[in-house]
Amino acid sequence: MAKQKKSQADKGGLLEQLKVPQGPVDLSTYDTRATPGFTGTKDEGKLALENLGAELSDWQERLFAEGRQDGQRSVLLVLQGMDTSGKGGVIRHGAGLMDPQGLKITSFKAPTPAEKRRGFLWRIRQALPGAGMIGIFDRSHYEDVLIARVRNLVAPPVWNRRYAQINDFEAELAANGVTLLKCFLHISPEEQKVRLQARLDDPTKHWKYNTGDVDERKLWPAYTEAYEAALERCNGPEAPWLVIPSDRKWYRNWAVTTILLETLQSLNPEWPTADFDVDTEKKRLAAT
Repeated sequence: MAKQKKSQADKGGLLEQLKVPQGPVDLSTYDTRATPGFTGTKDEGKLALENLGAELSDWQERLFAEGRQDGQRSVLLVLQGMDTSGKGGVIRHGAGLMDPQGLKITSFKAPTPAEKRRGFLWRIRQALPGAGMIGIFDRSHYEDVLIARVRNLVAPPVWNRRYAQINDFEAELAANGVTLLKCFLHISPEEQKVRLQARLDDPTKHWKYNTGDVDERKLWPAYTEAYEAALERCNGPEAPWLVIPSDRKWYRNWAVTTILLETLQSLNPEWPTADFDVDTEKKRLAAT
């Protein structure tokens, strides 16, 4: 997706628009303020997100119901991005449109010593969504080829091996009925600075401010290189990456939610048929 604003997409095509092509990845060619698939205003974008709610909720319930009757399929939405890119915002505004009982949301922090001893994928496996569920990861197994690489938390041969391990893991998930949606929330360093400043200026947002974020900003080129490597080396057909322009919060929220809706539509879960005689049960109920 080069630096250009595309026209309104055909319904059902945003995922394909935002999918990262195979081959080398240069994030400088992706416009963080673009709004591919949407030509309206900010207010229209917010309204469009709200209007997705009823249909998204219906498809989610279908998937959930399928999982209650021997269905094995689930969806895993992976959200990655620099600090302030909006992982929490996507969850609040997108996941907030769905039934909580069909969601499993996991926010991954720094691994504990016990988790480290079990291998970097162990805690990820514990958080996978069950049948009929939509799982959402706020950060993920990709931290182990991002911050681990940038901050030299492990030796280069270790994080280098992890790309192949991640590919094998994601192929295994796909083979077992998990549809992966991997979204890189792409913001510019200028926009991040604005958002960090807004947190400092608002006393009600001070709790969201991390003093370490300024130190991480100094490593922006290294993080960009690490993300480009992850997007290039872990972009298989079972689990392609999507780049979500995220300088505009309203577009980011609409885009990720639209992609989730498109995915549920493509899975096309159907309402399970009754495992009892409906007419008999109606008569029994009427007699009470």
